[in-house]
Parts: sequence; structure tokens; C-alpha cells
Amino acid sequence: MNGEALSVESVRKVFTSRGNELVAVKSIDLSVKAGEFMAIVGPSGCGKSTLLQMIAGLMTPSDGRVMLGERNVTGQPAHMVYLFQQYAKSLLPWLTVAKNVQFSFQHRISLSRAAARERCREYLDMVGIADFADHFPWQLSGGMQQRVAIARALAAEPSVLLLDEPFSSVDALTRLDLHALILDLWTRKRFTAVLVTHDVDEAVFLADRIAILSRRPSVIVETIETNMPRPRSTTETHQDPRFLEVRHRLLSYLLQKPEAH
Repeated sequence: MNGEALSVESVRKVFTSRGNELVAVKSIDLSVKAGEFMAIVGPSGCGKSTLLQMIAGLMTPSDGRVMLGERNVTGQPAHMVYLFQQYAKSLLPWLTVAKNVQFSFQHRISLSRAAARERCREYLDMVGIADFADHFPWQLSGGMQQRVAIARALAAEPSVLLLDEPFSSVDALTRLDLHALILDLWTRKRFTAVLVTHDVDEAVFLADRIAILSRRPSVIVETIETNMPRPRSTTETHQDPRFLEVRHRLLSYLLQKPEAH
């Protein structure tokens, strides 16, 4: 599985309601290299998820464009997968875990029943829940459900994985466990990853680079290289001086009070 480069070119988003305009995204230019892990952070309500949805082709920019390789993104590309924050709502409760995973590829490629079952088993094994293939999502804990969502996303074999605060609904220890899991899978498959998060530690731990958005209407105010060695350790990396330096820079910006008007 190979990643693909992403390019966001002068993207702007304006919402109109009852004749009133709300500029959510003022102008964003962002390049993500093939196989890179990019994080996007910013103040609450600044348009992070709006930007990610435009990258995914789920929302049309008011101006500008998104390019995946040489292709203009005008709808959701076949090899781009969006991992939602509300994983429990994205899983189909009437299907087993294995059938949920199979759902991600069954309409795109033709596989025998045995081959499809083996592909599901492979990705469930990657996320450590192959023994629960015949369970239903509602029979699993929140962290296990998120593992199912991750397995389903990767079983589609995306070249680009978009993550919209996918770990925010689980407890702190489960979140750390899922961080290690997603990094391991990214290292193995080397897809291009774009993560939107409000968790500064998460952004620094996972990403190669971090784009900081301003308050709405948003622009990118700074892009920071994390410059930390890989593989990363859940315990040791968080004590790395470079981790602490980047974390401090992010928090210094995000904790600034908005200027009075």
C-alpha cells in the first residue's frame, strides 16, 4: 500500500444561512507528502473538521481546490478513507465485526467468500481482535469498537487515511494504546495520514508535521516539524526534550486569549 501526495490550494469555505455569510475557512494552502503523517490542530470551532471534510471530498470548497496526486478531488476518492470521531455510530450494529470490516471493500473489489473472510481476518488480527470476528459491535468495549473501525478503514487499503479526532471518545489509557496501534499500522502500510485533533500530546506523538490553524476564519499560522526519531514509544517519547519543546510551542499558541473587538 503506497501513500499519495495531497495538496490543498487556496481553499476557502463560506456557509450561507438566511442571507448571512459565515466564513469558516479563509484561505488554506497545505501540502502533504506521500506517506507522511500530518496533524492539524487549532482552537475549538476554527474549522479543522470542515477542512478535513473538504480534503475528503465530502464538502465542496467555496474557492480553491484539493488535489490527490494529479487528480482534482471533487467527490470522495476510491482510495481515501475517512475515520470518524463517532466510531460507534459508524459501525453497523446488525453486522458482525467481520461483516463490518468486509463492508469496506465488498462493493469495490470482487473476492471469493474465502478470500474476503481471510482479508477480514488479516486486518482484525492486525488490530488484535481476530477472536471477536463473530461478535456484534455492541458486545464490545469502546476501545475495541474503535479497533474494529480502524480495521475496517485499513481493509479498504487506502492510500490516504483521514482521521477526525478518532480517539477523543475513549479513556486515556485506551487512547495511548490506540496511538501505538495506529503508528504501528502506518509504519507497516505507509499510507498518507492526516489527523485532526484537539489533543496536543496526540499531535506531537503521532505526526511528522503539525499545521496550526488560527481562530475562525482560519488560516495556517505555522507548520512545525516534530523532528523526533521513529519508532516512537508511548513512555519514552513523551519525555523527549523535542516532544516537550513542540508541545510547549503548540500550547503557547492555543492557550492565547482571543483579541477583544
